[in-house]
Amino acid sequence: MATQTTIERLNTPPSWQRPTLKGKIRILIVDDHELVRRGLRALLEAEAGHEICGEATNGREAIELVRERRPGVVILDISMPGLNGLAAARHIRKACEQTEILVLTMHDSEQLAQSLIEAGVLGYILKSDLVNDLVAGVESLHRHRPFFTTKVARTILDGYVRGVKADQESSDSGLCASLTGREREIIQLLAEGKSNKEVASLLGLSAKTAETHRANLMRKLDLHSVSDLVHYAVRNQIIEP
Repeated sequence: MATQTTIERLNTPPSWQRPTLKGKIRILIVDDHELVRRGLRALLEAEAGHEICGEATNGREAIELVRERRPGVVILDISMPGLNGLAAARHIRKACEQTEILVLTMHDSEQLAQSLIEAGVLGYILKSDLVNDLVAGVESLHRHRPFFTTKVARTILDGYVRGVKADQESSDSGLCASLTGREREIIQLLAEGKSNKEVASLLGLSAKTAETHRANLMRKLDLHSVSDLVHYAVRNQIIEP
């Protein structure tokens, strides 16, 4: 069942009830596609009171820019190479608690939405709704109020009422939910073709530790090849096909 807290977090008032903004909203845009970043910038800069304080092309770069520039809102693509949006969101929330995160995705997924909420993300917009919802979403998060695309909010609430997650149909979805943030990062890197040495370098680990993590993950998830690992990462939306 939905808790009162969860329902309140999704109960964002319509735009006509939102008070006038005070001061500029400093926004960091994170997406690995230049055309998408340009489009987001154009939409935001068309509205008074928005200041784009930086752009990043991947999750790791975003984390560094958040530490350096302390934006009020980060607009974060969920599907990026190296470190996806969900993993990046967890790091960003630790790096700067006052920075709110608005995730952009093509996926209307209850499991993904719940994982984002657990990571401290207050905003979730489908890319198909960007033109209508982007500005309202940014301004809502600027006030530390949640904003979810209507379809996503309905999906989450329906799932809580049913008492089950709508997209836990695959036999290994429970295993995916039990993975730590670091394990998800390692799976993403390995599924993207990174070697143990490259994983170690990116995550600041020793090569031996990276190798141990890989072996433990393969055993934990009952995977027997790199192909199995890639299929697992795709099925659980850790990487895109």
